[in-house]
Amino acid sequence: MDKFIQLTLTGLTNGAIFALVALGFVLIYKASDVINFAQGDFLLVGAYITYGMIVQVGLPWSVSVLLAIVAAVVLGVVVERLFLRPMIGEPIISVIMVTIGLSSLLRSIVTSIWGTIGRQFPAFLPSQPLNIAGAVVPADRFIAIGMAVVLLIVFTLFFRYSREGIAMRATADDQQAALSMGISVKRIFAIAWSIAAVTAALAGIIVANITELSFFAISAIGLHVFPVVILGGLDSIPGAIIGGLIIGLLESYVGGYTPSTLALRTVFPFIVLIIILMIKPYGLFGEIRIERV
Repeated sequence: MDKFIQLTLTGLTNGAIFALVALGFVLIYKASDVINFAQGDFLLVGAYITYGMIVQVGLPWSVSVLLAIVAAVVLGVVVERLFLRPMIGEPIISVIMVTIGLSSLLRSIVTSIWGTIGRQFPAFLPSQPLNIAGAVVPADRFIAIGMAVVLLIVFTLFFRYSREGIAMRATADDQQAALSMGISVKRIFAIAWSIAAVTAALAGIIVANITELSFFAISAIGLHVFPVVILGGLDSIPGAIIGGLIIGLLESYVGGYTPSTLALRTVFPFIVLIIILMIKPYGLFGEIRIERV
């Protein structure tokens, strides 16, 4: 029973982080129909900038996290303006290749500054063990789950009630109608990319805090975005949240109850991806689109 509780809490933590990253992925897709293969690399930017500000510059962690968020906003705007806006109207494969190139560029920048060797991240979340029904779980797992849940609630409320959030939903539904109502679609695109970068950067900071600052481990999280968004639906924000939790729990249970030599933990999310594509291509909550040819 204690193993099940530990695996469940680990799965919920990972799932909440996956959901944060997938939220930005879905937001970009809803606003601009762009599949962003560089979404996972925004995690690296957030984690390493925070590390650099704390360890190398000597700033307090709160200031460092704030600066990482500001850097993520700037990065989102720059990427949208310089890389994606010129690609409007181009074939979708061209846009996909641009995001793949952006992924390589971000990784190269991070490795050129900090390298790929794992580092001890200056933890700012308490990590003392807690005994939950016989299972010993670090406290930072609970705090990470709480932080991710709070962030997801904040962004959900933003999309539902704020002026910019409503404009983003309108743009996602019909760009021409949004333009006719006086909404600046280009501005909405910039906001969408900024929010996507911020959610991923915060997820990267949380991951680095509860594990370590590992280039390969953090960058690999980006691969989990695709099973999550396919399961939940490419254009569904609730689907991103639920899909993240489902994939996180499944991955944790498979890794805990199957032999490590099989390495099923790594491949199982992609097995789920293939099954979902075969049975329900639009995901659990995705909008079914029927186009006339």
